[in-house]
Amino acid sequence: MHKAPKWFVTVAVLALLWNLVGCAMYLHEVMLSASDVARMGAAEQAYYAMRPAWALGATAVAVWFGAAGCVGLVLHRTWAMPLLVLSLLGLIVQDAYLFGMTGDLAIPAMAYLIQGLVLLIAIGLIWMTRVGTRNNWLYSRG
Repeated sequence: MHKAPKWFVTVAVLALLWNLVGCAMYLHEVMLSASDVARMGAAEQAYYAMRPAWALGATAVAVWFGAAGCVGLVLHRTWAMPLLVLSLLGLIVQDAYLFGMTGDLAIPAMAYLIQGLVLLIAIGLIWMTRVGTRNNWLYSRG
């Protein structure tokens, strides 16, 4: 195993923090009470009312596997790769629902921007894991 460069470690730590924010946002969302939802605008209320459990499950897969995969990167472990791939798949399913199956619900332009950024980061983390594996910065045991 070779020592990972400082940029790799820095990006891994920042990615872990990024994914932990995603986990916090997910927990906030699933813990909304009926009165919290009632205070939202009509479009947001409609979104929460119509979203199927599998779409929420895809979000859970995206954030929790993403965070776990980033822990793997911080620890320089090859097992980060399958976790980050599962995270990306969860993100793709989540976005397929959000942008393709919400019917007439108006999706704000900012949602496209944010989800595009999230998608680029998820792909970037997989690329980074491949680079780390190829350069022997990640290992499987030890």
